[in-house]
Amino acid sequence: MANATKATIDRGEAEHFGKLAADWWNPAGSSAMLHRLNPARLAYVREVTDAHFDGDGMSFAPLAGKTALDVGCGAGLLAEPLARMGAKVTGLDAAPENIGAARAHAAAMGLDLEYVAGGIEDLPGRRFDLVTSMEVIEHVSNPAAFVAGLADALAPGGLMILSTPNRTALSRLAMITLGEGTGAIPKGTHDWHQFLTPDELTALLEGAGLKVSDLRGLGFSPARGFVLRDDTSLDYLVTARRG
Repeated sequence: MANATKATIDRGEAEHFGKLAADWWNPAGSSAMLHRLNPARLAYVREVTDAHFDGDGMSFAPLAGKTALDVGCGAGLLAEPLARMGAKVTGLDAAPENIGAARAHAAAMGLDLEYVAGGIEDLPGRRFDLVTSMEVIEHVSNPAAFVAGLADALAPGGLMILSTPNRTALSRLAMITLGEGTGAIPKGTHDWHQFLTPDELTALLEGAGLKVSDLRGLGFSPARGFVLRDDTSLDYLVTARRG
């Protein structure tokens, strides 16, 4: 698609996240919220990939033989678990500092991942069985071109999984007023006006020739932390495939 060739990197956003690179793997540091989100995200990834690729729910390597692309990978919080699930993983991030931290951490863990600094437009012609991009689309300069690029990277029969905050009063309160206001999330991380509603993201995915097959909310429970739920008013995950 023509849109996929358009630049999608917001340099200001890349610089913001690049400054957090050295602290990315510290569960009590500036990326603590991502560490807390990860168990629920991984549970969702396992559920929908098992359903899509006919997994039995029991395998320790359900993505064996599959290729995976994690776009906006940061220092590898999702990419590394995907590799442990058996996938041949490529991580892509606009901040070179994040890629450096990701490579160093993967090497220390004895994991073989490919990490690339750049935007989705920097991987022309490559196709992956699984394409993921978690909490990223709200930070790009051109969401439509970004989704088109993700769609172009999806192999026939592949699966795409995205997550992003919803643009609601609750997300503004939780992520910006409270999250950034108290320092739980680094100040300046979010622009509420850049958040996409489920309908808006669905329209972008359909415009790129994909069909949404699942939509699930991510919410917070004081007793259990972040959990999957039907309520999408805070944050949500969406799965798409070719229509």
